[in-house]
Amino acid sequence: QVQLVESGGGLVQAGDSLRLSCAASGRSFASYAMGWFRQAPGKEREFVAALNWSGGSTYYADSVKGRFTISRDNAENTVYLQMNSLKPEDTAVYYCGARYGGVVLRDGDYDYWGQGTQVTVSS
Repeated sequence: QVQLVESGGGLVQAGDSLRLSCAASGRSFASYAMGWFRQAPGKEREFVAALNWSGGSTYYADSVKGRFTISRDNAENTVYLQMNSLKPEDTAVYYCGARYGGVVLRDGDYDYWGQGTQVTVSS
């Protein structure tokens, strides 16, 4: 069992930066691939970024590539999402997910989810 708690969301202006954190509790955090997804009002949850157990392999949605960076600290059981050059279209609830094993980009394949953190970007 893994519990995930996201933090770091907030209200920012376009062009600003935010760093989201996802703290995991439970055993064997390093055994899990981690991902960030987001859901805007009236839209389905979409993939944002993911990385493998070591952080050596990372994956990004085209819409965030070059602006967002996913990373993890296995000693701290935490995964991060550094978001730079934020745009109003980045406004959404951001969720982190954990999947035992390899990285996948589909949210239905994740085993555990956090409660989400709201990110609002004003123009």
